[in-house]
Amino acid sequence: MKRIAVSIAVLAVGILCQGRAALAQETTLRVNVFPGAANIALFTGIEKGVFAKRGLRIEIQNTPNSDQQRAGLAAGKFEIAHAGVDNAVALIEVAGQDAIIVLGGDGSMNEFLVRTEINSFADIRGKALAVDAPNTSYALVAKKILKNHGLLVDRDYTLHPVGGTAERIAELVKNPSLAAGMGFPPFSIRAKAQGLKSMGYQRDLIGPYQAGGAYVMRAWARANSAVLERYLASYIESVRMVLDPANRAQTIGLLAQRLKLEPQVAEGSYAALLAPGGLARDARFDIDGFRTVLSLRAEMEGQWGGTPPAPDKFLDLGYYERALTLLAQ
Repeated sequence: MKRIAVSIAVLAVGILCQGRAALAQETTLRVNVFPGAANIALFTGIEKGVFAKRGLRIEIQNTPNSDQQRAGLAAGKFEIAHAGVDNAVALIEVAGQDAIIVLGGDGSMNEFLVRTEINSFADIRGKALAVDAPNTSYALVAKKILKNHGLLVDRDYTLHPVGGTAERIAELVKNPSLAAGMGFPPFSIRAKAQGLKSMGYQRDLIGPYQAGGAYVMRAWARANSAVLERYLASYIESVRMVLDPANRAQTIGLLAQRLKLEPQVAEGSYAALLAPGGLARDARFDIDGFRTVLSLRAEMEGQWGGTPPAPDKFLDLGYYERALTLLAQ
């Protein structure tokens, strides 16, 4: 009996040591995002322990605007950024930083929102467009939409940099000198309740588009490939949970809790996540949609002499493919 007791004690110590070693090996990842419903996979993965079971501790940071996000990633203030992937293109092409896109996310849940007195695109003439940074992502989308309706920036309207969607919507509601701005859930849903009107979804106004995704610095990815692949595997698993109809009530509740939403706004945000342009299955990257991203930058900013480059320069989806393999094991 004494030997059995000793053996049990040794085993218990061994298990305790293993548990401490596992905790010691836990990796903290700082993930920088724009506030919004598109972050539901992160919320779910944290809540359900999906990241934790792969030895990851996630710290979510909210960014006020894309300029700060891009600069912060390049400066090493966080490891992973989630945003419109055009921000990664700008970081590479404009700031000269060696970043890569490693994950998809959504095909844009944005709507082109206008103040209540705007009844047509022509009514925007002489007013201002609320944007984040004037030369990236959804600012380029908005400028393209207006160009398609005969309006050119600095000739027919001006740009008013405000910040992320929450800031843009708040400014658009209270400032009559502004006419329009892009917005996504939950802010777009609240905006319409506050009197703003939608002129249509981005996907209907300009076609397929690779909107949200994740991007990292290439050197960090190379040095931390196993960690990155575990993160991507956890993220994909979390997306699957979000899109599972069996988890509908829990997901709506989590949106309401994490974003402090009224029940109807949380339900509307959930519906947008599942609609066309919402969360992509397994967070897959849409190459055709990304070609639209590059084409917009070439057209609206005159970059690359007006001819967009091949997408490969900005991508390394090998980490994503290996993350799918991890999930299949």
